[in-house]
Amino acid sequence: MNINTGARLDRLPMSRFHRRIMWLIGIGMFFDGFDIYIASTVLGATLQSGFSTLGQNALFVSITFLGMMLGSLGTGFLGDRYGRRFSYQANLAVFGVASIASAFAPNMSFLIVCRFFMGLGLGAENVVGYSTLAEFVPPKARGRQQGLMAAYVVTGLPVSALIGLLLVPSLGWRVMYVIGGLGALGVWYARKSLPESPRWLESVGRNAEAESLIRKIEAEVESEHGPLPAPQNTRVQAASRELGSLLTRPLFTRMVVGSIVLIVINTLLYGFVTWLPTFFVKEGMTIAKSFAFSLVMSLGAPIGAMLGAFTADKVGRKPMIIGASAAAALCGAIYPFVSDPILLPIVGLMLVIPIYVLVALLFGMYVPELFPTEIRLRASGICNTFGRGATIGSPFLVVSLFGNYGVMGVLALMITLLIVQIFVVALLGIESSRRGLESLVEPGEGDASHPSAMPLSKARH
Repeated sequence: MNINTGARLDRLPMSRFHRRIMWLIGIGMFFDGFDIYIASTVLGATLQSGFSTLGQNALFVSITFLGMMLGSLGTGFLGDRYGRRFSYQANLAVFGVASIASAFAPNMSFLIVCRFFMGLGLGAENVVGYSTLAEFVPPKARGRQQGLMAAYVVTGLPVSALIGLLLVPSLGWRVMYVIGGLGALGVWYARKSLPESPRWLESVGRNAEAESLIRKIEAEVESEHGPLPAPQNTRVQAASRELGSLLTRPLFTRMVVGSIVLIVINTLLYGFVTWLPTFFVKEGMTIAKSFAFSLVMSLGAPIGAMLGAFTADKVGRKPMIIGASAAAALCGAIYPFVSDPILLPIVGLMLVIPIYVLVALLFGMYVPELFPTEIRLRASGICNTFGRGATIGSPFLVVSLFGNYGVMGVLALMITLLIVQIFVVALLGIESSRRGLESLVEPGEGDASHPSAMPLSKARH
């Protein structure tokens, strides 16, 4: 029985129901971002205090990636097998408990082990959060809402930088893990009310549950907006649930695109942004001044994510990805030649903004949209696995480049990766903005002449 969950969800206007889902997922994603980004604050403090060495810091970052890689892969299979709700609750509990344990680390080795378990939960949250929200939000608002979700995540960067500036000099770095862990466990309790995805329920044949849930959603939205428009009577061929289907066209091409763009953005984040306080300390700044510079630059994170959120539906995914990549490469080429203490954080801010436009586009929108519901989490998880896995060795490469060439060497690597990303997206990427998730399953939809590639307002005519 086809109960048409996709079309029924897609024709709903944005409502209190969608905003509630957004907040329940978003607050967990915020603490996910907070726990990821405290690494930049913690590592600067542990290095200065002698608790860690530069090599141990590189191992700390690498073990984070290893945990996130395995967490991304594992939650993809668990989420497609046992549901979205099971996955996002499990990963919150894992990284919340591990974060609390990190606050009591007696040495750097123990902290590195805790960070591995934190990474398992952090990698899982990133996959399941964006994909779950995409399955609830109608296509005309999906880009904006997914981008706003990314803004919740990256707000963890300036918040962690601000808290680090205010608390770490007096209370030490351990307080950062207490805050992150307690926050995550609090959200775990609050998110017990988050419903399962009706799209997933239908995809696994639990039609009675899907029908019951979607009727409740429709009734709630109708009570707010009045009578709902009739859903389109679409016939969507179910995608194969077999993992081998990812090796067939067009899904294999999308796997290549998704993996490459996530390799690039992960390297930008954890090969440059996370290392900023450490770079500043090694160049002779005090820990307080390092945190202050990093705080100014980190403001580019929510600015960039919001910019991506409010432009991606209007401009389109591909033009925004290509344009933001070019802007980041240009600013990266300028940054190493700036030494003025006033201009340095300003130019750094201009570099960080397009990087976080890409965060919103790639993590929040583009990759989850590439795959059908039946295998969305597994495919997204595999792409994230390549993204995280490729950056396991990047901290050691960053240390080597910084030691031999300074920040200029690090940025040369970033610019090269951005150029590769521009060509991959331009040649192989599809345009997915303002289109129902089910329509994206069809091959050939990347062609701009395809009717389903038109904006919804034009497609109706």
